[in-house]
Amino acid sequence: MTENTTADTDGTDSLNNRSEIVFTYDAEDTNPNGNPLSANDKPRIDETTGTAVVTDVRLKRYLRDQLDDDGYGVYIQNPTKSDADSVLDRDDLFTAVTGIDEDNLGDMTGSEAADTFLSNATDVRYFGATCSFSSDFQDELGDGFPGQFIGPVQFSHARSLNTVVQKSEAKQLSTVVSSGGDAEQGTFATDNRLQYAFVPFHGVVNEIGADDTLLSQTDVKRLDTLLWRALKNQTLTRSKMGHQPRLYLRVEYGTDAFHIGTLDDGLELVQETPDAELRNITDVVLGVDDLLVDLETYADHIDSIQVIADRHLTVEIDGETGGPDALISALEDAVGADSVTEVDPYGE
Repeated sequence: MTENTTADTDGTDSLNNRSEIVFTYDAEDTNPNGNPLSANDKPRIDETTGTAVVTDVRLKRYLRDQLDDDGYGVYIQNPTKSDADSVLDRDDLFTAVTGIDEDNLGDMTGSEAADTFLSNATDVRYFGATCSFSSDFQDELGDGFPGQFIGPVQFSHARSLNTVVQKSEAKQLSTVVSSGGDAEQGTFATDNRLQYAFVPFHGVVNEIGADDTLLSQTDVKRLDTLLWRALKNQTLTRSKMGHQPRLYLRVEYGTDAFHIGTLDDGLELVQETPDAELRNITDVVLGVDDLLVDLETYADHIDSIQVIADRHLTVEIDGETGGPDALISALEDAVGADSVTEVDPYGE
């Protein structure tokens, strides 16, 4: 799926509406977000609540990698996806993304260079970036090029809706490589995984900050498939196998600079199965009553809801359980049928 990598900068696709995002996925027999400061990259777990923690940085890495795979320009690249000999410094990354080398920077103002940069660096339009260049390169850019772009799309840290259990059968991994001649060297590590975690992310797309990074309405609509595909496509490594997206909602509001806030607080797990016995999505029942109350209460502020619901998802509404169709029907009752659109994450 490769599309045009540049932004529409003529104002016809400008962003005028705020959006709020709820995105949930589950992680089965995997490590949702390892802590590199811990021994053997242990999963991040809140010591007080026992819930799994996943940072916004982890989610944004999935999204950047998917944008890269889709053919969009990405400034904050993943070094693990590049050959060791091709890792670029920040000066070279600017040139690689924009096609403008240092010798040609003097032909434009700093503001023009910034617009060209943002038109091509899709991830910066979403999430912002701190731009640190060499002194000579910065001198050529001029004072009109900001040192930092604040991203209008932000996600909070996520904490699983269930308390998690670390797998007791964690394996000791060993790697043995030849170090020349008959000598061999080996390393040992523990393979840390969680039995199951149901993870909800909350995000906001700020239309006010969008002007500073040239984020467009087309960019925002791209999120309606990007998050889902990123979780499917960027978790195929050994340590990340076991992730599946389950629910995506993007609530787009009117032009009154309003959003409900923390829509993810309206989600809860209501199944009778104890947390320690959860193993996969068939054990889970997601309660959405409070979410629906919020949406109905503020329906006058809501322009539209874009939704993707996994076919295996079971929800509870007013004490009754059902599948994705029940959820869609309840969303239509809350805000009006014309305001709810089911999205095909793999459609055009």
